[in-house]
Amino acid sequence: MRIGELATSTGVSVRALRYYEEQSLLIPERSGGGQRQYGDKAVDRVQLIQTLYGAGLSSRTILDLLPCVDAQVNTPQSRALLNAERDRITHQIDQLVQVRDRLDAVISASEDPAGGCGYADETPR
Repeated sequence: MRIGELATSTGVSVRALRYYEEQSLLIPERSGGGQRQYGDKAVDRVQLIQTLYGAGLSSRTILDLLPCVDAQVNTPQSRALLNAERDRITHQIDQLVQVRDRLDAVISASEDPAGGCGYADETPR
């Protein structure tokens, strides 16, 4: 399939697909005229890339994981990389919870008629 068909099949822009190619995440075949040609497995690859991006992984980390995915081999290195990414995401979640709690305190203070829209000095625990 051509790049436009892949974009339509996956809901990903042509621009993003070209970026994936620049990052070596997606490797198309080339026709005699130089046009990109993608096999049926490209749809699954793009969906995987989107899922990993959605989880917050960088293109470099995804590139490091793809050989393991392609070979369907789980190595100590790939497990270590996945665990490091999980720890990074957990840290981000913890930070977001703190921000949400602080926002909840500001909202609560602003709902008090006597309090106006004051700033909560203490971060709820």
